[in-house]
Amino acid sequence: MAVKIRLSRHGRKNHPFYHIVVADSRAPRDGRFIERIGSYNPMTDPATIDIDIDRSLYWLGCGAQPTLTVRNILSYKGVLLKKHLLGGVAKNAFTLEEAERRFAAWVQDKEAKIEAKKQDISNKQKSAEKSRLEAESKVSEARAAAIRKKREEESAALAEKAKEAAAEAEASSTEETPRA
Repeated sequence: MAVKIRLSRHGRKNHPFYHIVVADSRAPRDGRFIERIGSYNPMTDPATIDIDIDRSLYWLGCGAQPTLTVRNILSYKGVLLKKHLLGGVAKNAFTLEEAERRFAAWVQDKEAKIEAKKQDISNKQKSAEKSRLEAESKVSEARAAAIRKKREEESAALAEKAKEAAAEAEASSTEETPRA
C-alpha cells in the first residue's frame, strides 16, 4: 500500500481550509485517511500551519511520500530539517542533543522571521488606515468649506434681498405719503 501525506480540502467556496492527512494514495482526496496530522489555512497572512512534528516524522520514517505542497509545508515548519538532523545522528555525525540544539535554534530564527512579517503587515495596515483617514478628513474639510461658502453666499443674497425689500418699502412708503 502506497501511503501519501497530502491535503484534504474543507471550508466553503472561495475560503479553503485544509487538513494535512496521511492516506492511501488510492483513496479520494477528501475521502478515507489513516491519520490527521495537522491543518493548513492559506487564507490568513502569513498562512496558519498547525502540524504534529513527531507524527509527521514517524510517517516520513515509515516511507510515506508527501505531495509537493505538503513537502513545502513540512519544510516551512522544519520537519524535513529535523528528519535530516536525525539522519546525521543515525550516522554518528553528531549527538542527539546537538541535533535538538540546532533544531531549536532554527525554530527560534524562523519564529522571529514570522513575527517580523506579522509586524510588517500590521504596520502596513496601520499606515494605510492612517492615510485613508487623512484623505477622508481632507475630503470632509473640503465639503465643509464648500457648504460654509454656499451658506455665506445664501446669507449675503438674503441680506441683499432684505436691503432691496427695505429700499422698496421705503420707496413705496415715500410714494404713498404724498398722495395722501
